[in-house]
Amino acid sequence: MKYVDEYRNPQICRRLVAEIRASASRCYTIMEVCGGQTHGLLMHGIDQELDGVIELLHGPGCPVCVTPAEDIDFAISLCQRERFTVVTFGDMLRVPGTTLSLREARARGGDVRLVYSPLDAVQLAKSDPSREFVFFAVGFETTTPATALAVQQAASLGLENFSMIVAHVRVQPAMEAIMDADACRVEAFLAAGHVCTVNGYASYDRFAERYRVPVVVTGFEPVDLLGGILSCVLQLEQGVAKVENRYERSV
Repeated sequence: MKYVDEYRNPQICRRLVAEIRASASRCYTIMEVCGGQTHGLLMHGIDQELDGVIELLHGPGCPVCVTPAEDIDFAISLCQRERFTVVTFGDMLRVPGTTLSLREARARGGDVRLVYSPLDAVQLAKSDPSREFVFFAVGFETTTPATALAVQQAASLGLENFSMIVAHVRVQPAMEAIMDADACRVEAFLAAGHVCTVNGYASYDRFAERYRVPVVVTGFEPVDLLGGILSCVLQLEQGVAKVENRYERSV
């Protein structure tokens, strides 16, 4: 399959691993930002192939995991109100708030419904004007366009029983917080390709300059990831800190 098979080519992967090992004069610590990148690195055994040469740190790429407990608490309080329904994604159910999760709140009688898209929440509100439907919007930049579209659609339909808890977060401030931490050991970043597809990557220029760390935009296939790691290593070996795009088929 075009745009998939060539990025999973075993021969190219082996060549990239060899180049990384040959180029690195010491072990470097690189953080992949996105959970999708983490999945790809572990699924294809890239962490094991580069053992002793690259230490991979898993970044804050799971939006569910970084959703503040107070936002979850607020959603729980709403789902327990009369004629209120909280609508969200399935992976938010088990995430604990201060005392309960949405799953536990639902078991105690709260009205919590699951959807695959924010637009499904709009349709729920349209189908039952007697209830207030509150969409719990979470995620990084990649999920915000669908949230915005849901707001636009609800407005065009004139819905008065649709609202949102907006708990979207941005990737770059999370990266800045990591770099500002006293114990930070990150020497380079693999930036999330799908986030850069939405935002572009120009904003990373100042980040790379400020913190003196390479930032390489990658996709999620093994060739993407290994190519990004190689770019990081080459920059680190040369004492360079700049932004590179290794995901040109999308960004």
